[in-house]
Amino acid sequence: MKTNYEIRYAAHPEEAKSYDTKRIRRDFLIEKVFSANEVNMVYSMYDRMVVGGAMPVGEVLKLEAIDPLKAPFFLTRREMGIYNVGGPGVVKAGDAVFELNYKEALYLGSGDREVTFESKDEKNPAKFYFNSLTAHRNYPDKKVTKADAVVAEMGSLEGSNHRNINKMLVNQVLPTCQLQMGMTELAPGSVWNTMPAHVHSRRMEAYFYFEVPEDHAVCHFMGEVDETRHVWMKGDQAVLSPEWSIHSAAATHNYTFIWGMGGENLDYGDQDFSLITDLK
Repeated sequence: MKTNYEIRYAAHPEEAKSYDTKRIRRDFLIEKVFSANEVNMVYSMYDRMVVGGAMPVGEVLKLEAIDPLKAPFFLTRREMGIYNVGGPGVVKAGDAVFELNYKEALYLGSGDREVTFESKDEKNPAKFYFNSLTAHRNYPDKKVTKADAVVAEMGSLEGSNHRNINKMLVNQVLPTCQLQMGMTELAPGSVWNTMPAHVHSRRMEAYFYFEVPEDHAVCHFMGEVDETRHVWMKGDQAVLSPEWSIHSAAATHNYTFIWGMGGENLDYGDQDFSLITDLK
């Protein structure tokens, strides 16, 4: 196996206004989340969130404590949320064993123990997408399925944004320190997410898009309300959203995305909305 990581530094909104397409993609887009028998990570200076993926194909992959953590184990001072977006898989955390099927999630609290990822069938490998944040105390590990989620049905087909927001790793379902994660599924014929757009200066966010057909794409919108930018993305890619940035998207096909937030506020509804007509 192989572990790859890179560090992404935070940007001031005034500075980001001058970024060209190449710079925006370099600083915010995470193009390679999954590759066979590798663990890929981005260590972001936005609330020190780590965004990554593990794709075991005939091997057991270990979650290594990368150098920036300066810790004996990855989870020594961190919590983690994991979603399986591939075939059936297994996550082992210390002596605990968790089987994760498609679209099932797992919360791992902080504490010194080894974490491994494996697939049940190398011909249909699991794909474990994860977000990790610093944690000030330990909370119990817990598997969470869509049946456990707090579901909010929003939007309409007429507005091209009929969707179900599955709040899964959130404080209404289980205790966490900073991490909040969920999965939004857009209905056929709907393409817009998170509209009207909003920001939440108390926390940053990362989006991971999947169930995007190979010949389709997602246009992710970011930036300040009066100074927006866009990033064209494919399926199985992620994007970082600073605390000063909106985070919305439209695509050429309906899709699903996983959102993860970190910061000082665990209130999902703590958002500063903008009018659609105010976007520039």
